[in-house]
Parts: sequence; C-alpha cells; structure tokens
Amino acid sequence: MTELKVEAEAGEVGFDAKRLGRIDSHFARYVDDGRLPGWLILVSRAGKIAYLGKYGYRDLESGAPVEWDTLFRVYSMTKPVTAVAAMMLYEEGAFELKDPVSRFLPTFGDVRVYRSGSALKPVTEPVREPIKIWHLLTHTAGLTYGFHHAHPVDALYRAAGFEWGPPTGMDLAACCDVWASLPLLFQPGAEWNYSVATDVLGRVIEVVSGISLDRFFAERIFQPLGMRDTRFWVNEADAGRLAAFYSPQPETLRAVRNDAMDRVARHPHACCLGGDGLVSTAADYHRFTQMLLRGGGLNGVRLLSNRTLRYMTRNHLPGGVDLETFGRPLFAETTFDGVGFGLGFSVVVDPVANKVLSSLGEFAWGGAASTAFWVDPTEDITALLFTQLFPSSTHPLRPQLRQLVYQALVD
Repeated sequence: MTELKVEAEAGEVGFDAKRLGRIDSHFARYVDDGRLPGWLILVSRAGKIAYLGKYGYRDLESGAPVEWDTLFRVYSMTKPVTAVAAMMLYEEGAFELKDPVSRFLPTFGDVRVYRSGSALKPVTEPVREPIKIWHLLTHTAGLTYGFHHAHPVDALYRAAGFEWGPPTGMDLAACCDVWASLPLLFQPGAEWNYSVATDVLGRVIEVVSGISLDRFFAERIFQPLGMRDTRFWVNEADAGRLAAFYSPQPETLRAVRNDAMDRVARHPHACCLGGDGLVSTAADYHRFTQMLLRGGGLNGVRLLSNRTLRYMTRNHLPGGVDLETFGRPLFAETTFDGVGFGLGFSVVVDPVANKVLSSLGEFAWGGAASTAFWVDPTEDITALLFTQLFPSSTHPLRPQLRQLVYQALVD
C-alpha cells in the first residue's frame, strides 16, 4: 500500500494555507447535513501533495470512518486508464487511429444506424463510414448507454440487458457482439454521445494484446506505477476497506444505502469493462494522475511518450467545438460549455465559457459515484475527489472543488 501524506506546505507551492482550508469547511457541510456519507480530497502542485483532507464515513451504518487507504469504486475514471492502455499499443504500431474497429472485432463490420421509428420497430440505414478506433476514443462512434433514457436506441440497450452493467455471466466479447447488433444512434463521427465506446475499446485491447483487459492493466500499468490497490474487485482481506455505496433519498437528498449497487466490486465477475468497474485508492489514482501530468512517465517508468499524451489531451471534436455544441445531453451535474474532448479525457478549451475557475488545456474525467480528477499542466496541479454517492449529477461537487482550489492559488 502506497503511503499517503502531505509532502509540501501550502505556501511552498503557491497556495494560501488558510484559503486552502476552505475545502474542509465547505465539504464538511455535505456530510454534516447528510448529503454525503464521507469524502477524501487530494491536491498536488509541482509533484507534491499540498492538501489532504478526509471527513465522514466510508460506512455510515457501522460508523467506520473514511481512511487514507479506503477503497472507492471509481466507475468511469476507468476510461482514462483504458485510453492510456490503447495508446500504449498504438505507440507499438498495433493499430492506426483510422483503422476500422471491424479489423479487430468482425461483428462491427455490418452495423446499421437508427433513422426513425420506435424501440419496438426501428428503421435503420447502412453506415456511411465504418466505426474507427478514434471514434471509440472520442465517443463519436454512435454507440450509447442504456441508462441515458433519451432515445429509442437507449431502450434497445436496456431491452438487451444493458443499463448500469452487462447481464450476469456475459464476458466482454459477448457484450461487444450484442452492441454491434444494435443500431447506432447516429452516423460515426457525426456527433458526440457518452457510451459503451470505451468498453468496446477495451475488447480491442484484449484482441490486439492477446491477454485479458484486467491482466493488461495489472501488468502494463498498475504494477509499473506501483498502483497496488487498483483492480476490478476487492478480495476478502480488503473488503472492509471498500466504502459502502449510497444514493440520494429523492425528497431530502440525504444519502441512503444502495445495497443493490453496493455489491458491485465485492466479488469477481465475468466482464471487466474498459468503461467502468475499477476500484482504487487516492494514493493509487494520484500516481496515475502524476504520470499524466509528467507527460506519460513517473519515477523512471514510462508508459507513453509526452508527445502522445499531449496529442491525447487536445480537443479532437470537429472544428474545435465544445461538448455543448457537438454532444448529446450529458450525464453530469454541470454544463460543458468551453469543454471539448480528447482521446479519453475532457479538455478545457475556453475557461471563460465554462464559467468555472480553470486553465486552458486542463483535462479531466469523473465517475458515476461522484469521484473525479483533473490535471492542469499550466498550473502544475492535479486534484482528486473521492466519495460514493450515485449518481454523480446529484450535487455540483466538481465545479465547487475547482473554485476552492484555484481561489487558494496566490503565487
């Protein structure tokens, strides 16, 4: 287990300590009034942890507090890991970004696109161009999620058993075959829609590498970076460290135990997804964000070229537009004005349009249980937020944390 501790006084790295302390009082209120069970926040600058805070409980019912080594389900914070894994293989010449996905997953060679009709009787048309690897990395493939509840194709995903996860016992290869059989939401490259695209990318990684996704992550990313606690499920010895899972009570927004989803990650399962499912600690994911901040390498271990990482964290949306312009409605607690999308990350392209303190080129993502991270190469900052409240759209935790971090920066 990686030790977690403050490594620099706030003033040494350009923060005002008293201002940085506002994080404590602000987020403590979320626990004190029952909206969150507990939280852990980490802020680093210049490669040194300048702020560490934790408050509340990893398990409200037992009274067990959040600890520095508490395990959290990070859900879609799995996606940047998958993007890094894919680009590691790209650097080895395993594929080109313009390669059709069907080169690796043949069932995607005959996909069709929704044109009209209902979920019971959709009218479809052929694709005008094949789904390519870069479509998967940018969520422009035309795939979707069953939990969106916004389109007839979303309903088709739910009817096939896909809402918040795959049907029990189905592996990733079988999931991809089902998704390939369902209509696309739109022609590949025409729009942005948050989707199972990263899960499909995970299957491409398996086919190209010849090993399972969980093994690729463990051998090629987690072990080299020293991320000893990051995996797709917890073993019995560590089960007590896993934070319990909560959802808001509709009338009061108080956090109440969600037993159905609490069981996720407590036992091995057949399908390790590229888009969600990892369990991690603040110390582990901090190492991952430090690798990203430092251009693909950390402590003598290099996963990616700094040129590759810079390319991944540019806005890849056509014409340089933002997600509000090019994307379908997002599952988030805030708008994405001034925020584009790269290869696996959101990317700030206009901090003023976003109306949240941030830097041009900052890249980030979060998870469905309200976890989040961002990396700011301009200010040399990484920040992490861990809690377990589902869905993440319940409270504006992420923009509020940005406000509180950047207002404390005074150098």
